[in-house]
Amino acid sequence: MTVFFPRDEYFMRLALREAERAPDHGDVPVGCVIARAGEVIAATTNERELRGDPTAHTEVLALREAARVVGGWRLDDCAVYVTLEPCTMCAGALVLARVPRVVFGATDPKAGAAGSVLDALAEPRLNHRPQVAGGLLAEESAELLRAFFAERR
Repeated sequence: MTVFFPRDEYFMRLALREAERAPDHGDVPVGCVIARAGEVIAATTNERELRGDPTAHTEVLALREAARVVGGWRLDDCAVYVTLEPCTMCAGALVLARVPRVVFGATDPKAGAAGSVLDALAEPRLNHRPQVAGGLLAEESAELLRAFFAERR
């Protein structure tokens, strides 16, 4: 059962605002916010096209920023809000950062690694498994993606 908390929608709306910036530089509209103790410590958008970097997914950029803010790689007191289900790379990074909770918007039936294609975030052989809550503001997240890809077809 998916459980959302009162502030989840607030943080997801901030992630959606980040996602809206991505098409300005040709990137897929996905945004991420990392919160710690109820405060935003990182807010990013996809920047693969902007940076020419295949690892510049919003989650990776947000994890880097959050680690800088907290002064270490363990983000074991943070929550991650991302508008699209994390891919395998990002799910792996979330596990390695020891993030305790991941909330995402739209599912990704082609690359999702939080239950759609794979479930890396629940893999029992890994040393960490975050709590996952999917589907928050999913329609708003999916609409940003649909509009982005419709414009390119």
